[in-house]
Amino acid sequence: MTFIDFKKTLLDAEISLPKFSKLIKVSEKNIHGYKKKGEVPNTIAVIVTCFATMKKENLDYNEIVTALNLQAKTKKGAGFAKINKKI
Repeated sequence: MTFIDFKKTLLDAEISLPKFSKLIKVSEKNIHGYKKKGEVPNTIAVIVTCFATMKKENLDYNEIVTALNLQAKTKKGAGFAKINKKI
């Protein structure tokens, strides 16, 4: 799915990009990164398409997703960790 189609599908689902990213616990910055690539990953495409379909069928996807108690992933890495230097 192209990023443009993704944005159109968000409109069909009647959800903004910030609310979508918060609901699925993916950073908005990460989703905006797909704009440069021109397309979104399959999983994001499936999610937004399901949301739009559910909205069309008058199903509350917000309630369903919230009930999943999703957790945002955090980066794990060295960051500013000390580097041990042998002298």
